[in-house]
Amino acid sequence: MTNPPALTSEQLATDELLQSVNDRISFDTFDPNNQAVIQQIIIAGLGDTRGVVRLHAAQILGEIGKPATDLLVEALLHNQNVTIRRAAAKTLALIEDPNSVAPLLEAFLTDEDTVVHGSSVGALARIGSVAVPALLAIVADPNNSETTKGHAGWALAFIGNEAAEHLYPALNSDSIDVRCAVVSAITHIAQEKGDIQACQVLLDALSDPAALIRNEAAAALSQINYPPAIPYLIQATRDVDGEVRKAAVSSLGRVGDQSAIEPLKSAMQDELQVVKVLAKVALQQLENRLADGEDF
Repeated sequence: MTNPPALTSEQLATDELLQSVNDRISFDTFDPNNQAVIQQIIIAGLGDTRGVVRLHAAQILGEIGKPATDLLVEALLHNQNVTIRRAAAKTLALIEDPNSVAPLLEAFLTDEDTVVHGSSVGALARIGSVAVPALLAIVADPNNSETTKGHAGWALAFIGNEAAEHLYPALNSDSIDVRCAVVSAITHIAQEKGDIQACQVLLDALSDPAALIRNEAAAALSQINYPPAIPYLIQATRDVDGEVRKAAVSSLGRVGDQSAIEPLKSAMQDELQVVKVLAKVALQQLENRLADGEDF
């Protein structure tokens, strides 16, 4: 077996530094306001070529908490070493300091590295509700790419119930992208909490003027055991938009009851071949569930 390469003097010094700080934290003798040591951990620990060492450094900085925020933000926004910027964003996710929202947004929108983007939006998601207005603004901005909007939408869904106070008013947004992101996030709330308000929002979204929103809502309802949705989904099988009809028939196959059988048979005569096929599959799926006693 080949022996691992010998550690360099810099690596040995980094290991010693992290062990020393870790011991002092354990014995409650570390001064969290010692910015010089925190800076050393960021530069030497987060910049180390060994992933396990970077993780150890991040965990130590996470233990130090908010006193490390300013220096981590400085590293995130200005350090030339992309490894350090990536690790700084991931470490800010551990600390969850609301004061880091603005710089994380800046890194998310402007850093040239895609890993920094992902780590920054992940940190925003961990911070929670305080980041929601900014995330909604990102989704609403037509100048942002679909990828950027998608990441922001993911963060909103991750935040979930904590974001509710901002999400519900945003359903009235003029932006289709915002309404779509909100419906997606509210779907997670409905799944996690069984929240009646969230479920009702999805039903209301089935009558949104934008077909994209109606489609999103119809698909979302397939993931929720909410019997009052069935009549709304049945109505959606007659939507003017084919994508909405596809989503509605598929959802009825998963969550429908006896009342959905005839509407699905009617959908098998749809003008679109794909709707006909999906309706046939959904009907078989529904009949199999009912035969197994899974009628909701």
